[in-house]
Amino acid sequence: MKIALAGGGAFGEKHLDGLKNIDGVEVVCLVGRTLDKTQEMADKYGVPKATTDYDEMLKDDSIDAVILCTPTQMHAEQAIKAMDAGKHVEVEIPMADSWADAQAVLAKQKETGLVCMAGHTRRFNPSHQWVKKQIDAGELNILSMDVETYFFRRENKNAKGEARSWTDHLLWHHSAHTIDIFQYMTGAKVVKANILQGPKHPKLGIAMDQSIQMKTDKGQILTLSLSFNNDGPFGTFFRYIGDNGTYLARYDDLFTGKDEQIDVSDVAVSMNGIELQDREFISAIQEGREPNSSVQSVIECYRVIGELAASLEEQDGWS
Repeated sequence: MKIALAGGGAFGEKHLDGLKNIDGVEVVCLVGRTLDKTQEMADKYGVPKATTDYDEMLKDDSIDAVILCTPTQMHAEQAIKAMDAGKHVEVEIPMADSWADAQAVLAKQKETGLVCMAGHTRRFNPSHQWVKKQIDAGELNILSMDVETYFFRRENKNAKGEARSWTDHLLWHHSAHTIDIFQYMTGAKVVKANILQGPKHPKLGIAMDQSIQMKTDKGQILTLSLSFNNDGPFGTFFRYIGDNGTYLARYDDLFTGKDEQIDVSDVAVSMNGIELQDREFISAIQEGREPNSSVQSVIECYRVIGELAASLEEQDGWS
């Protein structure tokens, strides 16, 4: 399978690290914003072609699939273009930064029948997979979740500490991980959601702190705190409170409520959530099936975020 990867930043590199462990896959083209840096990454990973022209890459009939690690604002348009060109698509989270665009991506997937998958990595982290297996086995029922998403982003830099050409977003990007996994784990639909946010950064133009609360039609509740002002520790920390146990998920690691680590090394073929996400994308294409975290399966997440975004616009009108 021949793959093109668009986006030469921190997450593009994470995907390249995962893809090199998967048999029968060849990354044949890297698309980036600047040719020199894109060529440097292509040379590092042995990718034969580097380019800055996304549309030209799509004309290559030998390319089967595209993985998008580009700026959030490009995701929906690029995903739709890729499907129009007959390519399967894995688009990094978030697949869109508006409800209308998310619906457009889903409509294009339905029209083409191609595999289109959003990079909701928490579904694939071994820690979260372990919890999901307990739920599926009838041994655990989620009553509530408490999640903290904390970074220090007072300057516009990526996960590698490099200058970023675009602005990240707590709501459309970082909350999407949690809002999706909340509905995925509970098997329920969010029917009520509230959001508050702090002042916007004077230069970045985005809110640096947010608080989100929501409830499902089954009664489970979620409390989510997000901040770009937090000076460590960094990351997203999940607390699953269930009827038969409490679990703390920290990326690929899992602990009991008493902070005893759980061995999740046998949950999947890798401990790398991004690699497992890529394996699912490739397997879904090969097997002609809908992948876990397909656009269809994550669309409710974007409906809820769209409602929260609309709520913030109303709040701005009151201020």
